[in-house]
Amino acid sequence: MSAVVLQMLCVAGMLGSAVLAIVLSRSTIATTIIYGATLAASAIALIGSIHWLLGDTANADLILPIGLPWLGAHFRLDGLASFFLVVVNLGGASASLYGLGYGHHEEAPQRVLPFFPAFLAGMNLVVLAGDAFSYLLCWEFMSLASWALVMAHHREPGNAKAGYVYLVMASFGTLALLLAFGLLAGPAGDYEFAAIRTAQHTPYVATLVLILMLLGAGSKAGLVPLHVWLPLAHPAAPSHVSALMSGVMTKVAIYGFIRVVFDLLGQPSWWASVIVLSLGGLTAVMGILYAMMEKDLKRLLAYSTIENVGVIFASLGLALAFQANGLKLQAALAFAAALFHVLNHSFFKSLLFFGAGAVLTATGERDMDKLGGLIHRMPYTSFAVLVGCVSISALPPFNGFVSEWLMFQAVLQSPELPQWALKITVPAVGALLALAAALAAACFVKAYGVTFLGRPRGVAAETAEEVDRYSLSAMFILAALCLLAGILPGLVIDALSPITLQILGGRMPIQANEPWLSIAPIAESRSSYNGLLVMVFIAISASAAVVFIHRFASRALRRGPAWGCGFSDPTPAAQYSSGSFAQPIRRVFGTLVFHARDHVEMPPPGDIRAARGLRIELHDLIWERMYEPIAGAVGFSADKLNRLQFLTIRRYLSLVFATLVTLLLVLAIWS
Repeated sequence: MSAVVLQMLCVAGMLGSAVLAIVLSRSTIATTIIYGATLAASAIALIGSIHWLLGDTANADLILPIGLPWLGAHFRLDGLASFFLVVVNLGGASASLYGLGYGHHEEAPQRVLPFFPAFLAGMNLVVLAGDAFSYLLCWEFMSLASWALVMAHHREPGNAKAGYVYLVMASFGTLALLLAFGLLAGPAGDYEFAAIRTAQHTPYVATLVLILMLLGAGSKAGLVPLHVWLPLAHPAAPSHVSALMSGVMTKVAIYGFIRVVFDLLGQPSWWASVIVLSLGGLTAVMGILYAMMEKDLKRLLAYSTIENVGVIFASLGLALAFQANGLKLQAALAFAAALFHVLNHSFFKSLLFFGAGAVLTATGERDMDKLGGLIHRMPYTSFAVLVGCVSISALPPFNGFVSEWLMFQAVLQSPELPQWALKITVPAVGALLALAAALAAACFVKAYGVTFLGRPRGVAAETAEEVDRYSLSAMFILAALCLLAGILPGLVIDALSPITLQILGGRMPIQANEPWLSIAPIAESRSSYNGLLVMVFIAISASAAVVFIHRFASRALRRGPAWGCGFSDPTPAAQYSSGSFAQPIRRVFGTLVFHARDHVEMPPPGDIRAARGLRIELHDLIWERMYEPIAGAVGFSADKLNRLQFLTIRRYLSLVFATLVTLLLVLAIWS
């Protein structure tokens, strides 16, 4: 059995599970059966894609007699597709395992169970598609299935708006992709990827395709300013679906961008990299600034996804710049950094959304200012989320550090680029990425500290209990993967080398040849990193500090109240909140980016009334200045055009006659 046939059989199993979910929608065992079936299908597909990626296997093709009559439906498995299938099916397997426990808390499982396996099947099919028609059809199927999951809790405030905005942005992205593939197919109309890959594309067509792919794939991935749907839709969906949308679906969009721009479009021009680099740097900084201002835990994670998507696109922009100038080793380094971060983000972002779902299940709250002290009530969840926070903050020895370190190593190669525009742009974007990395660390110190540390700020946090073993198992598996990818990064880099060789014609040095499991991106004389030794050093240092303190510190114990700013018995409300933690960042960046204002109702001198609480005013300038005017114009036009349906027969006939005369005049002038 060929590898692509195995993948398609797993997809068929997922689609069959979706049909079975409709039949069993009212059954009490439906949750266990459906999530168990999707877990099995995803696990088989994951093993198959890993075996293909690590083995020396030729590209596998499959043509089904469906789709366009003269084309059929082409499905293809190569190195790039197999890597993204690993990301998709690892995310699907972990979300299914998590759903075995979390799904039993779902209020309306019949609204989730049929669409969950369909969503997984759609993402698999997008990656496997080998022609433009199949790709667009599967892309739209994936979008509609995920929209149905976003609308699963449609009665909750704001969810209907989230679904509407998501559907509009998904339709816009599909239109952009349709135009891009139309330009790639050309007048001959050959939509098969193999034919597009060998065709010659003029610089004008290549420019338009790049812009359309940034609009189409970028809107689904969350590039600024096309990100507006993401912080609305991800929190609206169930938490394991949010993990799939944030950790996996955005990567499917990145796959589409890589497939077209790096594979089908041919040799890029250097100025194209300037566009991608600039958008990536802007997206990274804006995404983490938005996250820093949030107090809703799931919205914070959604905005953080935007930041990580920016990091990936910045790395891809670097790869385009090096590839355009024939620097294959440097291009392979930047491209491998992007793919490594794709994998890493799927690990720690899925883990963090699972943790947010566990907190939501235990407390019913997403507002961090109503939580606190959960480290005592939910110790296992707290530990797993801590691993995710350290990983996403790019701290060694976990995986987030390695991919971002590789990206900065690629930035340091920019002096070899001949164009002055790139010599200026790359260091500037590198500075933006460094700023985003620092803000990400601060953001997740805030998220973890306010949510899990301190004292409970409400009854829900005081009475929380640990979640089920399935949810904990999914979180601990991902936490272990975050550590393994951080201490054994050479194995991942070597696994990615066939992909960089296929796409760019170059590869990084073989990391397995390095001693002590070190990695050397270019050469050991320039830079190297050893995650295993870093972990051992941290463990020994921490253990030595603990032993030294317990051995030589005074055994005298004094207990006293914590300093409470002059109050002898401070309340939990006096702790740091998410707003107070972000205040320094808000004062530096908020005035320019958010038009932020802090409002405190302070009574006049002599008035003994208590001061009112702090109210923070923030504005989403992109939404207010870009999308709201468009929405207002569309609404105004719709109201005016709505009068047309109340015309008399005489006026309808007059309108038809006037339209016909106008078209004839246009045709006559054109001729």
